[in-house]
Amino acid sequence: MHPEAVLGLDRLVHEPARLLILTILASAGEVEFGFLEKMSGLSKGNLSSHMSKLETVGLIGVKKSFRAKRPLTRLRITAKGRKALENYRQQLADVMNALPKD
Repeated sequence: MHPEAVLGLDRLVHEPARLLILTILASAGEVEFGFLEKMSGLSKGNLSSHMSKLETVGLIGVKKSFRAKRPLTRLRITAKGRKALENYRQQLADVMNALPKD
């Protein structure tokens, strides 16, 4: 196995909390912040921080609005996010397949 394969994993996606967020959004479509918070088990602050990183690079879309005068945040994975997740899955599979099978 080449060390470059492991070192070449997309670090943005590889981080466990961000991988979890992308995975949830890939299977759920658009979700509300509270749902994602509950499903992920992340704190509001931690979730917000990871969301911001993913939104900044265009892997997720965030829509903010109001429902009965209360803020409402909805999130969805973008096409770029789906592609990044698929690329990461392939990178990880390549790394795992290169390991000895003893």
